[in-house]
Amino acid sequence: MSFTAYWNGDWIPLDQMRIDPLDRGFTVADATFEATRTFDGKMFRLDGHIERLYRSLQYIQLDPGLTAAEMANLTEQAVERNAHLLSEVGDLHIHHFVTRGKGRRAWAAADPNVGIRVSGLDFSGFYEAYDGLRGVITKTQAYPHDALDPKVKHYSRMNFNLAELEANNFDVGALPIMRDANGHITEGSSYNVFVVADGRLRTPTTKSALQGISREVVLDLARRLDIETSVEDLQPYDVFTADECFFASTSWCMVPVTYVDKRPIGDGEPGPVTRQLLTAWGEAVGIDIVDQATRFGRATTVQ
Repeated sequence: MSFTAYWNGDWIPLDQMRIDPLDRGFTVADATFEATRTFDGKMFRLDGHIERLYRSLQYIQLDPGLTAAEMANLTEQAVERNAHLLSEVGDLHIHHFVTRGKGRRAWAAADPNVGIRVSGLDFSGFYEAYDGLRGVITKTQAYPHDALDPKVKHYSRMNFNLAELEANNFDVGALPIMRDANGHITEGSSYNVFVVADGRLRTPTTKSALQGISREVVLDLARRLDIETSVEDLQPYDVFTADECFFASTSWCMVPVTYVDKRPIGDGEPGPVTRQLLTAWGEAVGIDIVDQATRFGRATTVQ
């Protein structure tokens, strides 16, 4: 199976993508990125992802040499060039990234690298998560918003790495739920956090958390379903006393969290609001999200 990728103006086999070891994206994580996926082979909310990518580029003062419209067009081309693999992988994961290039200092770097990496969604890595994940509220904190704005998607992710290690050390396989310096819940290492209490959907503000596209989808679906929503500061107490908890991200859409810090959330099973929202998401994109992940995830695992 050979995927085709975009790399600095050319379309090449994915396994031929190469980056200079002196590139600042490699040496000091001087890069921004965006990740999206297809549903039934079609891009989903591409405009939102491209807009966020270009806001990140503007914030870090990096010109990719392409307009947002050109990047969106290249993304559609990337999907078309890999569409013949859909029957094998189910759907595609698309990863945009722009590095600053080589240079001792950021202001001295030249010739940024622009790539669009395409692969199959890693269903085998998360299909079982729909039965319920475990979370850990970590001591490792989110970056302070006045040090590095969380609205920027970047490769400077050591705190996320440490949080993942901390969560796994406490509860093997668990994923982190991070806090800010004031003790408020922020986000996970690659996902937004939601809780449900008394039928009301609650999620942290984006002061110290990423403005996730999947987060927006969940809030939009909740409004359509007349589910009361609240964007507010949340404490660990709000997680432990919730009836439901779930994570939202690009690849898996949303997955229930049934235990946090080894304590059951609600009855320790995926809750009705979580299931309702996930079903509505599937109806919006025209596929059964859990069924697809399970079919392709099990098939890959067997191989």
